[in-house]
Amino acid sequence: MKKKLVSAALSAVMAVSISVSAYANEGDPAAVWYESSSQSLVQKGIYEADADYEATVPVKQFIDYALSAITYQHGSESMRRQIAESWVREDELANQEAPIKRGEIARILVRALGKEVGENSLTDYTVSAYKLGLLTGYPDGSLRENGEATLAEVSVMLDNYKKVSGASITNTGVAPISVEDFMRNPGSFGYEMSPNGNYISYKAEWEKRSNVFVRKMDGSSEPVRVTSSSDRDIAAFFWKGDQVLYMKDQGGDENFHIYSSSFGGSEEKDLTPYQGVKVTPLSTLSNVKDEILIMMNKEEPTRMDVYKLHVKTGETKLVAKNPGAVQTWIADHSGAIRLAVATDGVVGAVLYRDTEEEEFKPFISLEAGETIFPIAFTKDNQSIYALSNKGRDKIELVKLDLKANENVLFSNPDVDITGAYYDSKRDQLLYAAYMTDKLIYQFFDEAFEAQFRKVQSKLKVSESEVGITDYNEDMTKFIVAMSNDKTYGTYYYYDSVTDQLTELANLSPWLKPDQLADMHPISYTSRDGLTINGYLTLPRNKTAENLPLIVNPHGGPWLRDVWGYNPEVQLLANRGYAVLQVNFRSSTGYGKAFLDAGDKEWGLKIQDDITDGVQWAIQQGIADPERIGIYGASFGGYATLAGITFTPDLYAAAVDYVGVSNIFTLLETLPPYWESMRNMFYERVGHPEKDKELLEAASPVFHADRIVTPLFVAQGANDPRVNKAESDQIVEAIRNRGVEVEYMVKENEGHGFYNEENKIDFYSAMVRFFDSHLKAE
Repeated sequence: MKKKLVSAALSAVMAVSISVSAYANEGDPAAVWYESSSQSLVQKGIYEADADYEATVPVKQFIDYALSAITYQHGSESMRRQIAESWVREDELANQEAPIKRGEIARILVRALGKEVGENSLTDYTVSAYKLGLLTGYPDGSLRENGEATLAEVSVMLDNYKKVSGASITNTGVAPISVEDFMRNPGSFGYEMSPNGNYISYKAEWEKRSNVFVRKMDGSSEPVRVTSSSDRDIAAFFWKGDQVLYMKDQGGDENFHIYSSSFGGSEEKDLTPYQGVKVTPLSTLSNVKDEILIMMNKEEPTRMDVYKLHVKTGETKLVAKNPGAVQTWIADHSGAIRLAVATDGVVGAVLYRDTEEEEFKPFISLEAGETIFPIAFTKDNQSIYALSNKGRDKIELVKLDLKANENVLFSNPDVDITGAYYDSKRDQLLYAAYMTDKLIYQFFDEAFEAQFRKVQSKLKVSESEVGITDYNEDMTKFIVAMSNDKTYGTYYYYDSVTDQLTELANLSPWLKPDQLADMHPISYTSRDGLTINGYLTLPRNKTAENLPLIVNPHGGPWLRDVWGYNPEVQLLANRGYAVLQVNFRSSTGYGKAFLDAGDKEWGLKIQDDITDGVQWAIQQGIADPERIGIYGASFGGYATLAGITFTPDLYAAAVDYVGVSNIFTLLETLPPYWESMRNMFYERVGHPEKDKELLEAASPVFHADRIVTPLFVAQGANDPRVNKAESDQIVEAIRNRGVEVEYMVKENEGHGFYNEENKIDFYSAMVRFFDSHLKAE
């Protein structure tokens, strides 16, 4: 496979050389400077080797060339359109078929570089472009902003852009940052206000574990620790009145309990002390004193019933009995459970009742692939906000009346709406959110948007980098979080009365953004024509050429990778690796059809999407085909094993982290609270009897004789999702062939490592392993 790719690249270069040499033989003075700038563009398929370089270039064609040459958006038309709209304003370039002028190209490239400084005319942009070095290398040496550009000139301009944008790169990389600095627990984080806005709570380290602290909002007192967990990090916490409740499990078993604690942490109490029971908060019941709604599988391990929990005494009262298939319950504004979503994993229904004394009745039927996520009742309890793809491909924000009549409030033609926030006190939707390459908001409340924009302006960041995570009832005090691809996160307190923004905490002040790597949104086309989106993180101060690359498939597989700070990606980039993350088919966020395209395609078309991503990176000249690694967790661990099983010549090293090796045993050991979703696994993964041959063919453990790639496996002993036997099986199968495989097991962990010392141990071993096999400089 690698030899074929190299041969194809050489053929492309040879084709260019022949074409340009022919011109040179005719004594054309442009041939010399055109040759160097055109070769890489032809090699990457941006235009043909025998193109007429003296011809003018239509506006539309130039934009297409530029998108392919200077961005990594090669497959997604919607993302290409989004970028092009940032280059060209509404009153510009109306005639897309007209030849583009050199000054118009200058304007586009100056904007693409982010170097606008108040230019008002094409002459201004041309002068700016010349000063930046974008217009060097022309035979006549003139600016001619109104002259029509030839393909040869376009080629040189795009080549100049690449040189200018990478001018500061010395190709020496950056100083290594320790694994401990990437994987140590963050400073204080997770800030929340008490309901009255007088106190603020957050998590910070105590005894090497994340614990909960509380302090007065005005800073007039020292923080007080309210939890004393030394075995596990506190997983989550929330306020009920003036009391903080928190959640944690035991050794990674994911059976989370709810605890209460006094200030000082001396009187911690497990409010749900039931062995082997998983508890999930449902509603804090803001209008009810000392009681909250929870879900737990206390009566039957496979069913989550609804209880009222008294947070002072721990007394529980059954509120709604699960008939067997309910996954989601929704309470109205009085705290009554009146809506539920039931599914057998494939088809289902939204259920409704007017009062808690009545039986639930079907409200909306759900066919295969259809989902409805209720958000909240309106304050009058007569309507429901929800996210729904009922009868369509994309998830949209809708409002339903009690007769199931639907009003679509917001949608996006390219991606799902991923969330919306409803303020119950004001009875108002504040915003919806969706994600193309980055998070984008759609606001519905002018007052809230005004506060958001004020904060955004003060922080001088894009809206994708900021979020309002909490606020008081008067909407005058706000907790703000800011994060991006090179910043773990910073919390701020904003007082809209005084218009003061105060930093509360930097999650990782020991990491400097100017030493971290950029995460670039990418897209490419799969071998069967699907658009695959993803992210490419390039090592800082390294030219994006011939790099060692690690492809990092995400878990799920019914999840997606997102733009933002990722410590393991940054660690690998810091060590000189390019990191490729792809949202292969079956990833969420791109609509029903894209999700369904991954059904029963484990190890097949899903794996092809990952392989196609690697080949795209090789074709672009980014990745060295001899130094490709693969690393993933959970389903990503399965994809890692599948990659080295079914494409053994592609990868030089692999790390499987809590990954599936045998789909049959995965299906046999589903956690009890996933039992109602068994049909979904059968539909999307395969049935152990009806699809026996398919699952055998797709399970790496049955084909371990094909594995020749060096492998490192890591596993938590208490993993309730991907049983330890999954890793044991593949390690044993490989070792039985006399092939060595590194194997790390942590006895006090589950589905992934969360204790700081275990994370540091694992990632240190992973870096050593990749370095030994991929030989990054």
